[in-house]
Amino acid sequence: MFIDTHCHLDFPEFDSDRETVIARAQEQGIEAMINIGSSLKATERSLQLAKQYDFIYAAAGIHPHEADKFNSQDEQTFKEFLRQEKVVAVGEIGLDYYKNYSHPENQRVLFRALLKLAKERNLPLVIHTRQAEQDTLKILKEFSVHEAVVHCFSSGADFLKQCLDLRFFVSFTCNITYKKAEGLRDLVRITPIERLLLETDAPFLPPQEFRGQRNEPVYVRHLAEEIARIKEINLDEVARVTTNNAKKFFKISS
Repeated sequence: MFIDTHCHLDFPEFDSDRETVIARAQEQGIEAMINIGSSLKATERSLQLAKQYDFIYAAAGIHPHEADKFNSQDEQTFKEFLRQEKVVAVGEIGLDYYKNYSHPENQRVLFRALLKLAKERNLPLVIHTRQAEQDTLKILKEFSVHEAVVHCFSSGADFLKQCLDLRFFVSFTCNITYKKAEGLRDLVRITPIERLLLETDAPFLPPQEFRGQRNEPVYVRHLAEEIARIKEINLDEVARVTTNNAKKFFKISS
């Protein structure tokens, strides 16, 4: 049994067959899914999914790309979301200096505002960071964050060490199966399995054999198989440890 700790089943890529995708995942041993909010509207849709399915949970988040539009009314709306049942984390939130769809200073304002609300509710964090690693760590340390997962990890070994030293979790996606992803596989190799979570980031980053197609939670098994191969351990151990990690981190019992 596996847990997909980061997917976006509310995205339009699933509008035509969402129920089938969810059923397929459950039938193939995905016992729980965390649907991640990337905006206020996406968070609202995540909550609707979580209310509809016992085994889907919601994370309330506003992606840094949305920072230029963030205002005080949005902050109040977000605060209300965090009071909803089945919201198990705040995310994805963070900094993205790669595409800079929002001004970096506005990203930092948004990040701090959401960290404050997360701290008030004692919720763990799902962190997005791209070419902004040191600013991300600096702000997380300002808030004395202890429970966080850096999702879709794609940074270097130095940043990985800093995250692990802070006892953060890291999650890798199915892109570790890509032919030219040896650098990512090296990072998987040196990450203790006790600090690993599994994620698809569906509909993005499908496994190598499905490249060019839509990713979906059922493919988390391909990710787990690759991790087992890289670490030279049994697939059952990957399933057991990463599932326990996810249940402990998100405080879920399914």
